[in-house]
Amino acid sequence: MNQKRAARRAAPSRARSRFSALAAIAAWTAAALLGAFCGMTGTALAATPVSTAAAATNPAATAKPNIVVLGDSLSAEYGLPRDTGWVALLRQRLAGERIDYNVANASISGDTTSGGLTRLPLVMQRIKPAIVIVELGANDALRGVPLTTTESNLRAIVAQIRKGGAQPVLIGMYVPPNYGADYTRDFHAIYVRLAKDSNVPLVPFLLAGLADKPELFQADQIHPTQQAQPLLLDNVWPTLKPLLGSGVRR
Repeated sequence: MNQKRAARRAAPSRARSRFSALAAIAAWTAAALLGAFCGMTGTALAATPVSTAAAATNPAATAKPNIVVLGDSLSAEYGLPRDTGWVALLRQRLAGERIDYNVANASISGDTTSGGLTRLPLVMQRIKPAIVIVELGANDALRGVPLTTTESNLRAIVAQIRKGGAQPVLIGMYVPPNYGADYTRDFHAIYVRLAKDSNVPLVPFLLAGLADKPELFQADQIHPTQQAQPLLLDNVWPTLKPLLGSGVRR
């Protein structure tokens, strides 16, 4: 009897623990999406209500198609001043070339293909993008995720993007040569194979042109500096620009 009473007392505690975990996940996802929405306009958090009100009273403000970047620390401005990463520079370039797209940065430092796949449905639902740029996979390699899992996740991400009516763009990655020649080759081959099999536009390598320039990396020699961000955008732009024909030009 004592054991039964203890079990009954423990049940609400376990339920509260599960609820707390779910609430934490929901809060984390909401925070990520809020950051993405703020990134669409480049405004600070305090200015978000003003931007929302303006969009509600100005239909043209909501008519622009959206680009979402679903990435990790390489796209999340890790170690950089706010609005200096390549995604922010993309927003500036679009404005400079008079191509009307919103840009939402839904990147989270440390994210993996599994994490991106988990939060993608809410991103698609809330932002309703026309184009989703997928920059994920490097952390899979750092964590020893099996290559088959990484590829499966990326294929599922591409399928979800298309199911939501958006155009996927895949950014390829390499891992450092100390992982071994075979692993390095097989890892990058995931992106090439997926792009070919699924007819997805591919940016061959986000960090192309930086490998022999250590001064363009932060102290960890992993994340590019602020000075390197224009080069990252230049690597993405040739693949992205042909897809922007539907943008409203002012």
